[in-house]
Amino acid sequence: MTDALAVRQDVTLTPDPRRVVVKLFVPGEDAAVVRTRARALIERVAGLDGEETDRLLRDTLDRFGARHRDLAATFQHHYDLVRHRAARAPDLSPASRLLVGAYFSHEYAVEAAALCNPSMVAHPDQSRLGAGQLRVAVSLRQIGEGHLSSIGFASAVLGPGHQLTVTDRSGPLVVGQRTGVRHRRDLLVAGLAEKDCDNEITATVLDALPDRYDEATFERVLGALPPDLLSRSTGLDTLEHLRRTNAGSYATAFPADTLLHERVLWPATPAESNGMEDARFVRCTDGSDPVYRATYTAYDGRNIATRALVSPDLRHFEMTPMRGPGARNKGVALFPRTVGGRHLALCRADGETIGLTVLDADNRWQPPVPLHAPLDSWELIQVGNCGSPIETEAGWLVLTHGVGPMRRYAIGALLLDLHQPDRVVARLPGVLLSPERSDRDGYVPNVVYSCGGLIHDGDLWLPYGASDARVGFATVPVAALLAAMVDARRG
Repeated sequence: MTDALAVRQDVTLTPDPRRVVVKLFVPGEDAAVVRTRARALIERVAGLDGEETDRLLRDTLDRFGARHRDLAATFQHHYDLVRHRAARAPDLSPASRLLVGAYFSHEYAVEAAALCNPSMVAHPDQSRLGAGQLRVAVSLRQIGEGHLSSIGFASAVLGPGHQLTVTDRSGPLVVGQRTGVRHRRDLLVAGLAEKDCDNEITATVLDALPDRYDEATFERVLGALPPDLLSRSTGLDTLEHLRRTNAGSYATAFPADTLLHERVLWPATPAESNGMEDARFVRCTDGSDPVYRATYTAYDGRNIATRALVSPDLRHFEMTPMRGPGARNKGVALFPRTVGGRHLALCRADGETIGLTVLDADNRWQPPVPLHAPLDSWELIQVGNCGSPIETEAGWLVLTHGVGPMRRYAIGALLLDLHQPDRVVARLPGVLLSPERSDRDGYVPNVVYSCGGLIHDGDLWLPYGASDARVGFATVPVAALLAAMVDARRG
């Protein structure tokens, strides 16, 4: 049995409801009413006397301050967001403003509902390690109230041997703060082409923009459009579409003194408003310095879209849309380096088949070449990847997932030619990892699923989500895994 190759480790990560962030809370905005209750609430807070205001603020900071970084600054920010509703805003004392901010805040437990779908890459910090050890960064899909997903992290040390130590994840969480981004003109071109938005306004704007530009330059170009273009019947709609397409790219960063497990990548655009799902991180080595890249699924409550991120250090992140037919649907996974000068990715554009897509000169992912369709009984509903291909001397090792009866997810493996990755040279004839009895129960039952592992000291280290109830870790000897594979032509 091929599933005997995988050895489950005793260490697991489980959802921790103590991991909370502070979100803006506007009373009444989620009700079926035309107005919020914000103005009346501010007036009631403003009506408190100074002594009561100071006591309430002090009590709130004492009660919650240790759970968050600079909670007073968050209260001030939330006050700034709602102060337009305060009739007597100039008359409010600093303490009253902070207290208003406190009433317009609430805690959100980022992983209270589920923790799942991990990927694993080498950590940026490899200091203070012994022989045979590797520090790794584990990305996590964390799900809270309302099935809202965000991206979290954990740190761990592998080795020596099969030892695994996960760093304690306690401490205040920090949501990344938006920073200035250098937009890419080719991404704007690709986004407009995808929506077939090509007219005199878009042509004029694209002609005026440099290859990389900031937000101020973009708005300056829009502001300089000739009136005879803006007066057209489609003028306002085109401007809105330009701004919406451009807003798909953004950057976020965390303070230098935050630890990796304290950082939360939180939805920051309308396309992500209902979640950032299933990040597949990979450490890319094409340039002089390694860089981290990932793909993830943005969800707005109705539509999904594939997004990419890049980070030099897992502290600064740039997010951009992925365009083209190869980037449709979920499950895009980037290769860790170019192959034959081409940027490649695995995908599942048709929803059920693993394919290989190539990035063209216009920054669009091309129609995929099919690699592996549902074949065996355990994968007849659909197949997809479990993260980026892993380079070995024998070829590109691709971990796969398949869905069988009762929507049961299991993990398998393929091997692609090292120089021609559109050729499947071998496959595992059975399942590598499947839900055991202890894995069956959870937020999403009967699932084992991964977004990517790595090889260390001859072993494949595979983090996996078990029914969205916990994250486990398994090891597989790479030599034994490759030996168990059969010629793909025999399938």
